[in-house]
Amino acid sequence: MEYIRLAMDIFLHLDKHLSTIIQDYGALTYLILFVIVFCETGLVVTPFLPGDSLLFAAGVFANMGKLNVAGVIGMLCVAAVLGDTVNYAVGHFLGPRIFRGENVRFLNKKHLERTHEFFERYGPETIIIARFVPIVRTFAPFVAGMGSMSYPKFLTYNVFGGVLWVNLLTLGGYMFANAPVVRDHFSFVVIAIIFISLLPGVYEFMRQRKMAKK
Repeated sequence: MEYIRLAMDIFLHLDKHLSTIIQDYGALTYLILFVIVFCETGLVVTPFLPGDSLLFAAGVFANMGKLNVAGVIGMLCVAAVLGDTVNYAVGHFLGPRIFRGENVRFLNKKHLERTHEFFERYGPETIIIARFVPIVRTFAPFVAGMGSMSYPKFLTYNVFGGVLWVNLLTLGGYMFANAPVVRDHFSFVVIAIIFISLLPGVYEFMRQRKMAKK
């Protein structure tokens, strides 16, 4: 329960936490952002990290002059692509065990099944679409590594999707940082970003249920 409260506090007060990190760590903030984005995309045990909202917040602080926008985008693009690459490799390594029906302790099979449904629906474009869908974003490269996609093809979609995701969210925060709703109601904006990013997953879930009933 304590972890849930901590996670909610981080999500809802991301601006305050990021401001404190910038004040306390200065240039090391870039490395901290790099690690968070890398873990959210590269480790299947950390899909709860604030990917979308963190990118938006980084753009907002770059607009304030507290971060360099080109440096943030460059670092986070590398983190996003590298994270998915590591995730793909882990999926490739563990894939045979999963196909044999062995239990992998840290793997949430419900998330894995949901990501499989995305691949069945969208094919290799899932790697790009998943960048904008929490949870699926973390599991898509893992599923691709299990054998659904060759590495050269995966790398192409990985780079394109990672660069697109980082630029859209970070530049979105940078461009709208001075909007009154962002400046005065940042927590509300974070909730809106999370809600919008969950919509594709909700739509897919409802579509699957409707098909199952038919």
